[in-house]
Amino acid sequence: MRIVVCVKYVPVLSALRFDPGTRRLVREGVPGEASSFDVRALGAALALRRTHGGEVVALTMGPPAARDGLVHCLALGADRAIHLLDPLLAGSDTLATARALSAALRREAPDVVLLGRASVDAETGQVGPEVAELLGWPQVTAARRLSVDPATRRFTAEREADDGFETLAGQLPAVVTAAEDLAEERFPTKAEREAAATKPIATLGVADLGLAPGDVGLAGSPTEVAAIEHVEVARRGEVLAGDSPEALARTLGERLRDLGVLGGAPEKRPRLPVRTPGAGAAVWVVAEFGPRGVRPVTAELLAKAAVLAVDLGGPVEALVIGRGAAEAPALAAAGADRVLVAEGPGLDPYTTDAHAAVLAEAIRARAPRLVLLGSTALGRDLAPRVAARLGLGLTGDAIDLDLDAEGRVRQHKPAFGGTIVAPILSRTRPEMATVRPGMLRSAEPDAARRAVVEKILVPTAAPRVEVVRRELLPDTAAALDSAAVVLGVGKGIGGPAALPAIGQVAERLGAAIGATREVTDAGWLPKQYQVGLTGRAISPRLYVALGVSGAMEHLVGLRRAATIVAVNKNPKAPIFKAADLGVVADWAAVLPHLEAALRA
Repeated sequence: MRIVVCVKYVPVLSALRFDPGTRRLVREGVPGEASSFDVRALGAALALRRTHGGEVVALTMGPPAARDGLVHCLALGADRAIHLLDPLLAGSDTLATARALSAALRREAPDVVLLGRASVDAETGQVGPEVAELLGWPQVTAARRLSVDPATRRFTAEREADDGFETLAGQLPAVVTAAEDLAEERFPTKAEREAAATKPIATLGVADLGLAPGDVGLAGSPTEVAAIEHVEVARRGEVLAGDSPEALARTLGERLRDLGVLGGAPEKRPRLPVRTPGAGAAVWVVAEFGPRGVRPVTAELLAKAAVLAVDLGGPVEALVIGRGAAEAPALAAAGADRVLVAEGPGLDPYTTDAHAAVLAEAIRARAPRLVLLGSTALGRDLAPRVAARLGLGLTGDAIDLDLDAEGRVRQHKPAFGGTIVAPILSRTRPEMATVRPGMLRSAEPDAARRAVVEKILVPTAAPRVEVVRRELLPDTAAALDSAAVVLGVGKGIGGPAALPAIGQVAERLGAAIGATREVTDAGWLPKQYQVGLTGRAISPRLYVALGVSGAMEHLVGLRRAATIVAVNKNPKAPIFKAADLGVVADWAAVLPHLEAALRA
C-alpha cells in the first residue's frame, strides 16, 4: 500500500511581523515548519504503514526552504520525499496548488492521500477537496479516526462535524484530511534529523508534471490578493482590585457596565434593505439547518446577500438541498427572494458526492453572480469540491464581503492567525466564498416577506462514501458560532469535574462554553468546543476566560471578541495582557459571584 502525505511548509506565526511602511509581512529571517495538521496526517500514514506495510511518501510544493519540511517528514519516518520546485509555481492559489499536487499524485498512484484539515497559516481547508475532485476520488474531511482494509480496498473514517461526529465508509483510493485527533504529534530526535538530512529528495518542475505554465502560479490562479491589511487588536489590560471574590466580581460587573458591555437596551439587529429584485444575476446562499431550523450562519449570509443585491441588482436565492420547502418562510424572513429546492433520494443526510452534483449542476444551469456558504464542516467539505469541478475561484473562511469601485465582490479573508486580512478578488464567475459563522449580522426577521419556491433538477450521483453512523453533541458546541457570551475554560479549572458547575452557570446566563486545546487534548471536552488556531475563531460580545493561561494558539481564535475578561489565580499568566479586564483569583471562588455580577 502506498500513502502520499501532502505537507505545507509555513512560517512560524509567532515570529511574523508587519512592516507598516511597505504594508507587507516581513518573512526574512522568519523560521518555518511543517504545518501541524499535515504532521498529524503523516503520523496517521505511518500508523497505517505499521499495520499494513507499504511505503509513505511526503510531497510538498514551495520555495527551496520548503525542503526543510520534507527533511522533518523523513526524520519522522517517511520513506521518500518529493519537492515540487519551480518559479512558475509561485503565487499559486488553492486551485492552482491542487492542480500541481494532483499531477504529482497521478505519477505516484497512491492508495490513500492524506493532508492536514487546513494549513495553520491560511486556514482555508480547500486543497484537500480540490485535489480529490481533480483526481476524481472520494474524500473525507476532518477525519479523527481512519482504518483501511487492503484486501477489500475499503476504508472507514470518523470525521468531525459541527454538531458531532460521523462514521463514514467508502472505497479506495481516497483523499482524507486530518483533524487534530487523527494522530499524536511527535518530534524527531537529533539523530533522526541528522540521518534524514543525508537522504535524497526528488525534485519535480512544472514540465515534469505535464502541466502548462498557465495551469499554475499567478496565471493559473482564479483568485488574487488585492491588498494586505494589518489587524492589531488593542486590549485594555486592566487588572481589577478587590479584597474578596465577591468584591472582585462586583467590581468587574460595574466595570463591564461602565464600558457598555452589560446593561442598556439589547443591540437591535438591522432591518433588511428595501429593494425590488431586478434582472441582474442572483446572489445565492446554500442553506444549512440544525435541530432548531435554519442555522444562524445561513441567516447571516442572507442578510449580507440582501445588502450586496442592492447594488448587484439581482435577487437573493437560498438553495435548499434535501430538506424540502418547509423552511421557505424562515428563509424569506431572513432575506431570500426565492428558495430553490432540490429534493430526492440520497440527499439526506449530507454526502459530498450527492450535494456537489446538485450544487455544480445548479450553478451551470442558472449562472448566479455569487455563491455563499458557511465556513462550517459542510461548507468546507462542499465548496472546494464544486469550485474545482467548475474551475472557479473560492475564498475560504471570509469574515466580510463588499463591492469595490468596479463592482467586483471583495472577500475579506484573515490569515496568519488573524494578524492580517486580505481582500480577495475572483477572476471567474460566479464568485464563491465560505464565510466564518458569527462574523456577519443577521437581520431582524421580516415575517411579511414571501419567497417564490422553485424545485430544481436533481442529477443522479450515487455517493461513494456512506454515512454509517452519526453521534450528535449538545447544542452548546454549535452555539459557539453565534453566542453573545462565552465562558472559556483552560487547564487551570483543574479537571473535568469542574465542568458541570461551569455548564450550569453558562446555561443560566444563556452563554456558550469554549475551551483551549489543552482541555480538548485531555478529553475533558470534545474538539468542537476548541477555540484557537486549530479550533474555532469566535466573535462574542463577552468572553470570560476561566483558568486560561493565554497561549498564542488560543488567543488567535479570540481576535474578534469584543471584550475579554480573564480570571486566573496566577498574576503572571499571559492572559492578563491579552484581556480587557482581569481578576486575579481562583475561578471557583469567583464563579458564583461572577454569575450574579453578569446578571445585575
